[in-house]
Amino acid sequence: MTFKSLPAIRSARRTCLAILASTAVLGAAGVQAQNLQKVTYLLPAPGTLPAFGPWMLAQAKGYYAAEGLEVEFVSGRGGVDVAKQVGAGNAVIGGAIGDTPIIARAQGIPVKAVAVLGSGSLTQLVSHKDEKIESPRELKGKTVTVISYTDTTYYALLGMLSKVGLTKNDVNIQAAGPAGVWQQFASKKATAMAGVPDWTVSAMEAGAKVDILPADVYFKSMAQAILASDETIQKNPQLIQKLVRATLKGMKDIMTDPKAATAVYVKHVPMYKGKEATIQANFELYNKYVYAGQKVPGQMDEARLGELQKFYVTNGVVPKEAVLKDLYTNQFVAK
Repeated sequence: MTFKSLPAIRSARRTCLAILASTAVLGAAGVQAQNLQKVTYLLPAPGTLPAFGPWMLAQAKGYYAAEGLEVEFVSGRGGVDVAKQVGAGNAVIGGAIGDTPIIARAQGIPVKAVAVLGSGSLTQLVSHKDEKIESPRELKGKTVTVISYTDTTYYALLGMLSKVGLTKNDVNIQAAGPAGVWQQFASKKATAMAGVPDWTVSAMEAGAKVDILPADVYFKSMAQAILASDETIQKNPQLIQKLVRATLKGMKDIMTDPKAATAVYVKHVPMYKGKEATIQANFELYNKYVYAGQKVPGQMDEARLGELQKFYVTNGVVPKEAVLKDLYTNQFVAK
């Protein structure tokens, strides 16, 4: 049998007390964490994309936690898939585009847009500066890349073409996938792309000199949106209110100070460490072309939504128009 010396016993006692103190702190933190309501937030693509800056900032700066929420972000397979999952009750909230409820309702999916992040379109027509494309009309006979033939950026391109008397048959539209859409453009295999700020920054960093024409100069497609089901809006409006309020705070932070927002974002999404310039460039493009100009942050423009729905019906994307009030609600954005 061995005996510990008095100093050793005192040391052991101090260690035990430290462990007990740490356990108490962790226990308190555990109770606090247990008090947070866990929410699954379904995004249409990986949350690490700069496009989801407002959501990541809201999480990093504790805006969701301040509302009593612990939010877990899960990636879906595009906005319509998100709408299906939200409509089925597999997630209480989701991300898509302001256009998405038009398509979802036509498929019998009971979801609404509860906020739209910006007055601009998520889509821009990005062309090579030396091509001197000043109007979609000049794309006739040219190659333009899109991510896919079912994505809202593709429909935005068709909308732009329709405003200048062109159809998809007048342009060589190539569905190139999420990387190819900007890579083919950057390597000059395409004159232009229907893209979002993330892809534009990637193309510019690959050496492309670009001109950017906002889609909504010609066609009023929309920014990103927050979707919720009719059932959740009716039965748990307080939850939707909290999620909308926190997310819009993240957007406002980017609008107020993109550089400061970049620092917080990169700390929260460390895969971008050393790429701060890339993130800030993204945030500045979102500010300029997507977020700016909204009188009430998050508010849906009903007239714009109505014009969009007419386009989707005319082009056979959906069979008939839905009642506009079934596609959105602004009840959560001004509170």
